[in-house]
Amino acid sequence: MPRPHVLLSAAVSLDGCLDDTGEGRLLLSGAEDFDRVDAIRAASDAILVGAGTLRSDRPRLLVNSAARRAGRVADGRPAYPLKVTVSGSGELDPGDPFWTTGGERLVYSTDRGAAVARARLGAAARVVALGAAVDWAALLDDLGGRGVRRLMVEGGARVHTQLLRSGLADELRLAVAPLVVGEPDAPRLFGPGDYPGGSRSRMRVLETEQVGDVIVTRYAPTVPGTADTATAADRHWLRLACDLAADCPPSETAFSVGAVVVAADGTELARGHSREGGDPVVHAEEAALAKLPGDDPRLATATVYSSLEPCAHRASRPKPCARLIVDAGVRRVVTAWREPDTFVPGADGIGVLAGAGVVVAEIPELAEAAILPNRHLVAPAGS
Repeated sequence: MPRPHVLLSAAVSLDGCLDDTGEGRLLLSGAEDFDRVDAIRAASDAILVGAGTLRSDRPRLLVNSAARRAGRVADGRPAYPLKVTVSGSGELDPGDPFWTTGGERLVYSTDRGAAVARARLGAAARVVALGAAVDWAALLDDLGGRGVRRLMVEGGARVHTQLLRSGLADELRLAVAPLVVGEPDAPRLFGPGDYPGGSRSRMRVLETEQVGDVIVTRYAPTVPGTADTATAADRHWLRLACDLAADCPPSETAFSVGAVVVAADGTELARGHSREGGDPVVHAEEAALAKLPGDDPRLATATVYSSLEPCAHRASRPKPCARLIVDAGVRRVVTAWREPDTFVPGADGIGVLAGAGVVVAEIPELAEAAILPNRHLVAPAGS
């Protein structure tokens, strides 16, 4: 099952603080932004906070609007999203309002912590053990298997940091309040560490607006992963490649494919699609790579995103796309759809790439988007 879309949501001061060190919670957002957050909760399948946030803030994580709750019920969903927390120790307070309000509740913990959580919480929540340590990828896989498609994460700083550093956050919604905390010990949104792409990498700005007296900006990560497991940014770039496939002139004798080449810092280097520029036989990866100098040093650490597995055989050019990628020095490819036997039986571009030492990540949840512009060429399942 696909992992959920992970939205990190936070409000900070101008100097990046989540709170001050005084008694009580520093309210950084106003009524208008709180209402926006309520709407995002209502649109989510689950809301997650870390155990530290439960202890310090005692949030209820409810959908406060009765109209929004009624809308969820009318859509066949529970009135409240699933409430999720993560605790390695399982040391959770059963008297916390998190456990006594709203709808269903779920705890993720370690093997040892799960036993503690079950003893403390009883029937108040389901408890899932993730092994010797909390594995965020496994957690998201489990939520996806439970039908969670949109996950809203409301803190705290440690949770936000771990998800962003792991490349598992699809989006960040950040409300910046017009005040400065100025306290050196005040909690900040993100902690130190190794983030994807390093300090020079930039996120994409999706939207910025003024909501009351705060500025709300939505960001999305752009830095590609480095392994054969896909990150949130990988899914973004591969979706773009699938969208580009729809720009291909239609054909009865060749697939429509889109490709994007992305540098290690998240900079888009080139894009292309099949039959681009009026060339009836050019392939997507070929078109994209042709726009870059062959000696571009960024290619050695770049990722090629292709909606269809790069071809291993072709009659129209001396080199298939898998070989073009290898010869360009690229060492990572992300793809959505393995080439069917429509034109080339037994095509195995992934095998060619892997044999040359190229890391290949597949995102089968996007295969349908890659197939869509090729539906006329592919026999329906079961036919």
